[in-house]
Amino acid sequence: MTDLNGKTAMITGAASGIGLASVELFVERGASVIAADVQDEAGKALETRFGSDRVRFVHCDVTQDADLQNALAKGHEAFGRLDILFNNAGSGGTPTRLEELDLDGYDQTMALLLRSVFAATKFAIPYLKENGGGSVINTSSISAVCAGYAPITYSVAKKGVAHFSRLAAAELAGDKIRVNAILPGFIATSIFGNSLGVSKEVSLQMSEMIAQNGGTMQPAGRVGHGRDIAEMAAFLASDAASFITGSEFTVDGGMTVGPRHSWDTSDPGPLLNALGLTIEQAEAMRDAMLAAKTT
Repeated sequence: MTDLNGKTAMITGAASGIGLASVELFVERGASVIAADVQDEAGKALETRFGSDRVRFVHCDVTQDADLQNALAKGHEAFGRLDILFNNAGSGGTPTRLEELDLDGYDQTMALLLRSVFAATKFAIPYLKENGGGSVINTSSISAVCAGYAPITYSVAKKGVAHFSRLAAAELAGDKIRVNAILPGFIATSIFGNSLGVSKEVSLQMSEMIAQNGGTMQPAGRVGHGRDIAEMAAFLASDAASFITGSEFTVDGGMTVGPRHSWDTSDPGPLLNALGLTIEQAEAMRDAMLAAKTT
């Protein structure tokens, strides 16, 4: 079990999804948490739930530099230190294909998913250095390495987050600040509904549907949950990961190990598809050939 006793973390996007699961786990493992989010009601409920001596909610729109600086300052004032920054806030971004790309949506997506990671890390550096170093963790995505999992703007932004993590790790190594990226796979959160612009209630219903029905999409046989990503974040935040920096950690239930036929025996695969054969037809042909050899 990872130990975060005595450490203080700032988690963005803390009021729901992966961020909420991370707040819960970090507190469970002993950390104090600055919970930064734009969802005031949910954020204040978090502070009430755990007590302001363990969780301090700060309203924070990560696309606004002043909000990020304010959250860091208030967290430092409340807990006296910063050891961990988890840049997790995000949404599905503009959903259009390249030909129909909404350039204003592109700018908003990049501001939320990529620029905010640069800005939050920049503003956190003095606090981390003051404490002799620390850990920065950035939420990327498997869409950073594979096409077909998310809109193009989201995917490009998440690729930027992953590469930023490597570059920042090199630049900040001398300050004993470690930087790593987590690449989640198919995680059952409300981000899918939010991307479609539906209500909070419908988004939560969609999340439940995904949790119930999405298990066949990856070798692990189930969808991911916020806790799965939180566990990796807690490890990277802990002293157990003191020799790990500049790395990308895929947490996707095996979704990117290979094409479906590599792990799903019911999938014919490209060769049979090219031949126009079902698995049953191919097996019948094989059996017939084996029988012919023995006669």
